[in-house]
Amino acid sequence: MKIQETFQALSDPTRREIITLLRGGPLHAQQIREHFTIGAPTISHHLSVLKKAHLILDERKGKYIYYELNTGILDEMIAWVSALLDGKEKHHAS
Repeated sequence: MKIQETFQALSDPTRREIITLLRGGPLHAQQIREHFTIGAPTISHHLSVLKKAHLILDERKGKYIYYELNTGILDEMIAWVSALLDGKEKHHAS
């Protein structure tokens, strides 16, 4: 996991909202765009950043490309944060 790239991708509120939308399951770009007041090129850019950070996966189905959460990278992030918290708790217990 490239943690800097992941956190940089998540630093944008629009990208965080896209991640939230994809919790409900795969969506194609037009379905994602309908939730925003920004244009298709901007949504495409945000999807590209999320894909580069491995936060989402894409799959072509017919004429659409569907995007979905990459739960593997999210699991890695949770494990990393948990390890940080576990270390902090052990440090305070000493």
